[in-house]
Amino acid sequence: MHKPDQAQQQGSSRQASRVLLKVLKLRIFVALIAVVLFFSITVDNFLTTGNMLIMAQHITVIGILSIGMTLVILTGGIDLSVGSTVGFSGMFAGFLLMQGISFGDYTLFFSVPEVILLTCLVGAAIGFINGALITWLNVAPFIATLGMLYVVRGAALLFNNGGTFSKLAGHEALGNTGFSMLGNGQFLGIGIPVWLLLGLTLAAWLVSLKTPFGRYVYAIGGNESAAVFSGLRVRRIKLWVYVFSGFCAAIVGLIVTSQLQTGHPMTGDTYELRAIAAVVLGGTALAGGRGSVIGSVIGACVISILNDGMVMSGVSNFWQMVIMGLVIIIAVVIDQLQQRLQKRVMVAT
Repeated sequence: MHKPDQAQQQGSSRQASRVLLKVLKLRIFVALIAVVLFFSITVDNFLTTGNMLIMAQHITVIGILSIGMTLVILTGGIDLSVGSTVGFSGMFAGFLLMQGISFGDYTLFFSVPEVILLTCLVGAAIGFINGALITWLNVAPFIATLGMLYVVRGAALLFNNGGTFSKLAGHEALGNTGFSMLGNGQFLGIGIPVWLLLGLTLAAWLVSLKTPFGRYVYAIGGNESAAVFSGLRVRRIKLWVYVFSGFCAAIVGLIVTSQLQTGHPMTGDTYELRAIAAVVLGGTALAGGRGSVIGSVIGACVISILNDGMVMSGVSNFWQMVIMGLVIIIAVVIDQLQQRLQKRVMVAT
């Protein structure tokens, strides 16, 4: 008599688990809508055009960093040096624009495209060193990139004895004007940094989901030992992932320096934590093997809007740190809940 009722209850429970699982998978969209609605109601002038443009700049910075960080975390690694790379890249670009490279009595100045190219190469080189330490010398990603965080930040401070490179408008006589266009210019009414974010997001999304390289990244994060036994070139793939992360950090360094027209050695401080928070909030597992670039970029939107909304609300810096920390903890807890629920649903089916 009770067996049909029991079976019906189990069926209802499985159905409820599936519904809850779908809701959890959409949590980043729910969080984005909730944050926007909350600050739209509680903060005056939140949805103005001017404020939207400012928030778009902030989203761009964390968004681009989170793209590179996503691929790193998908392999089961982490990159703590991206914030320092942002500061170093800005100082390097400022150095090339303001002082150039001297050879005796001759000084070589670079055009803006050359400065951008060289800075991107420097950022990629920092990522290469990270990848080499991790893959060739078997240093744990946390330790390798933590050490590189201090090395690169120190190098940025050494560039100008702790000083800044300001007024980076360039000189027409030297042919290096126009640097401000990178951070402040527009195309079709949309800021160039936003176009860069969209382009990098699309490229990373296509690579991660539509190419063998992307599938290898997920496979390494899912089970690195199995990936090795399957014949994947794990070291080479992880190396390229860290190179891409360094490249993204250099792009952010160029954007911020261009917007401020100043290269500051402490630019990008704690950016790595915001990028990691965006990735986790976007649904990428810290253990690797699961997540998406799109989710991380939306996570960056949530982080940036939440941060700007708290500033406009007059929330103190101390409480902002507390709230951001709680958001990260809640995101990880929800991710754990999703994994358990996923396993329960799979077992039930």
